Amino acid sequence: MIVNCILDKKGEQVVNMDLSNLDDAIADNFIICTANSNTQVRAIADEIAEKVKLQTGESSVRTEGTQTAEWILIDYFQVVVHVFKREIRDLYRLEELWADAAVATEYLPDGSTQPFMIVPQKSKPVFAFH
Repeated sequence: MIVNCILDKKGEQVVNMDLSNLDDAIADNFIICTANSNTQVRAIADEIAEKVKLQTGESSVRTEGTQTAEWILIDYFQVVVHVFKREIRDLYRLEELWADAAVATEYLPDGSTQPFMIVPQKSKPVFAFH
């Protein structure tokens, strides 16, 4: 459902990372996506919150980043959604920080999937608590 919300709002580079095998993970899954503008970041986050509430009755435990809309984090406890503006995702490279994930799947615009390969960059990703 979350992935469909992202694809409906034209989110790109949609990746689901299964972190359930990691003892120090803060959630079982991260769903990460890219948007091209602050407006699109906000639209994707709003769509997710609305559809999850409508279909499950659940609200997020917390939502962060709505002020700047460069990186919005939506925490559903077992699933954490990260909606990034393109340049912010390129800067933080969250996938590299959690490269030990059991499985990472990329969702393509047509709804099909493929394995997502994490290719570390030469420079280290920037990390800051968001």
